[in-house]
Amino acid sequence: MAVQFKDGVIVGADSRTTTGSYIANRVTDKLTPVHDRIYCCRSGSAADTQAVADIVQYYLQLFGVTEGEPPRVHTAAALFQELCYSNKDALSAGIIVAGWDRHVGPAVYAIPLGGSLHRQPFAIGGSGSTYIYGYCDATYKEGFDKDEAIAFTKNAVSLAMSRDGSSGGVIRLAVITKDGVERLFVPGNQLPTFWQG
Repeated sequence: MAVQFKDGVIVGADSRTTTGSYIANRVTDKLTPVHDRIYCCRSGSAADTQAVADIVQYYLQLFGVTEGEPPRVHTAAALFQELCYSNKDALSAGIIVAGWDRHVGPAVYAIPLGGSLHRQPFAIGGSGSTYIYGYCDATYKEGFDKDEAIAFTKNAVSLAMSRDGSSGGVIRLAVITKDGVERLFVPGNQLPTFWQG
């Protein structure tokens, strides 16, 4: 998931990769940098999303060199959207793009299955997201400060992990602002806990 706040964006994800009901990797890093201040969160086929992210990263590096300035978040999102939409019958890829640029500031974009593009103040995706739409809609408020946005993200991902068998492990977060990227880590024994009947 990704959340926009006053000065930047938070991206967060669990760390479980599954093959059916088998946990293939319990410490995956699903937060993928595609440029200095632009990250994507990947869900769906790991092979598909890694390939698409690698292609976008290549084009954004090329853009930075040829244009002499970092790309906008929207540029990254539009590249992801073009690749996902034009290959929608071959890919299983749900991607969230978030970051900070000097033209717009913080921005969050969702590219769900099918390859549409949506700018939103927060975006959730992946198998665990179905369990937390209510929590996110009821709890999100515009103008979050950094600490509120981190808490919101940690709580939402933890709730998804507690309900969804394909989500779990640890929580990885990235705080992206004009000053750069700060990576945060929440181990399994320090996850926020809620009622579990």
